[in-house]
Amino acid sequence: MEKVFPSAEHGFCLRHIQENMKKQWKGKDLSDQLWECGRATTVNHFNRAMDELKKINAEAHAWVSKIPANTWAKSHFSGRAHTDCLLNNLCEVFNSKLDEGRDKTIITCLEYIREYLMKRLCVVQKEIDKCEGLLTPTATTLFEKIKTDASKYVATYNGAGKYQVASTWQYQYVVSHVDMLFCAIWEKIENGENAPHVDEWVYPCYRLSTWKAMYLNKTDPLNGRKMWPKSDCPFTLLPPKHKTQYINMCRLGDLRRREGGGVDEPNSQAGRLSRKYLAVTCSKCHNKGHNSRTVKGQGGSGEVGGG
Repeated sequence: MEKVFPSAEHGFCLRHIQENMKKQWKGKDLSDQLWECGRATTVNHFNRAMDELKKINAEAHAWVSKIPANTWAKSHFSGRAHTDCLLNNLCEVFNSKLDEGRDKTIITCLEYIREYLMKRLCVVQKEIDKCEGLLTPTATTLFEKIKTDASKYVATYNGAGKYQVASTWQYQYVVSHVDMLFCAIWEKIENGENAPHVDEWVYPCYRLSTWKAMYLNKTDPLNGRKMWPKSDCPFTLLPPKHKTQYINMCRLGDLRRREGGGVDEPNSQAGRLSRKYLAVTCSKCHNKGHNSRTVKGQGGSGEVGGG
């Protein structure tokens, strides 16, 4: 990703980080504290959350600290991407839609994706046609909650473009109207200053007009393969050589491949191979089929001893 898109920001899924951490250090308190670190919106809150994580498990704290914070913690996001999602749900949803076409040949898979997009664009367009207002329905819902939370804060103007914003929970921050904090915008409007409606301060990517523009272009239908024009490409693309692998159906499902390349039994202990299917040799009579604990008067030559 860094080579192909050197200017793009790369983020990790916090859920996957949690699962990797649980392989070495388990505990609900540890997992919950990791999410507290990821959800922290300021660097100070993040540092305090990391200190609490260290108190719970110092080794886990050292392991998490090696992961760049700007790839998984909200407090360190640059803001270029106008989302603070900590999961890779977008990729998971896309992958789930390709399940039916994933095992097909490349042309069939691409045709499946094209037809899915063609139908998906129509479904979303119907929802867009029902919407009204400046923002998308999801953005409107989130924005109303933000307005409710902002009403609990008090903004004090210093006369030079800066505000002291405080809450009843003893939180206090210094912001400016450029930061587009809603309680500061309301204070600016109440002071009679020229300021647009609060909805217009929302990033354009959350506006209904942007949503409409995204789905303005549609995917064209195609004729069947028999109607496709022949390619002028002088090369013939051949499929890769296929090698049929031998599969022992009698043992299928009973064996697993080890990292070293050998075959190990599922019930074998760590560091030891299973003795299943191996003939047992008696240490007393040297005959096969029994051991020294079950030998009954058998000699080395296989003769029966006298009473």
